[in-house]
Amino acid sequence: MLSRISRLLLPLLASLLIGQAHAGLDAISNADAGSGVREALAKGAEFAVASLGKDNGFLANDKVKIPLPGYLQKVEGGLRMFGMGKQADQLVNTMNHAAENAVAEAMPILSDSIRKMTLQDAKAILTGGDDSVTQYFQRSSSDQLTKKFLPIVKAATAKLQLAEQYNTFAGKAASMGLIDKKDADIDSYVTQKAMDGLFLMIAEEEKKLRSNPMQAGSALLKKVFGAL
Repeated sequence: MLSRISRLLLPLLASLLIGQAHAGLDAISNADAGSGVREALAKGAEFAVASLGKDNGFLANDKVKIPLPGYLQKVEGGLRMFGMGKQADQLVNTMNHAAENAVAEAMPILSDSIRKMTLQDAKAILTGGDDSVTQYFQRSSSDQLTKKFLPIVKAATAKLQLAEQYNTFAGKAASMGLIDKKDADIDSYVTQKAMDGLFLMIAEEEKKLRSNPMQAGSALLKKVFGAL
């Protein structure tokens, strides 16, 4: 009996909660909503770039540190047994420093994405899920970030002789189905991992803002996100 009542009441409760959230947002002007979302986007972007776009930003952060790709992780022990530990470490260091250099250049692209945000985008971010800010950046800036990051990554990995050897080896591994084809080119792999790390850090900042808007440090952010 209780179970049946619960099934009947839960949808009603969910509807009431959603209604309350929208009622809170309805009390906020479009101008405040748009400005609040832009400030939240900028806050997340600045946090991510500052955290990762510095020396050891990736390498010292286990959440985003770039490991050896795919199949090489499985044979890393063997590589080290054959005296290739130094080369493996050098490859990991170079990949992570390349990602740090790339992310350091991300802010102009993210800022342009913020500038182009529409009121419809702002409303979708406010009423969307907990990662709506992150999803917006992924939709609006991934292509531009890829174009920006790839040359920076290539310049860094070109200094390492292992890069060409890796691409040759990984290409064969990919043709045998041992690793994903997208991981068969070290520059593309690092570029994607750099973006993954950037979006992850933006997501972490967004999560903090949504879970505790009163600690956001801005009256506008408190007003807009506190209404959710």
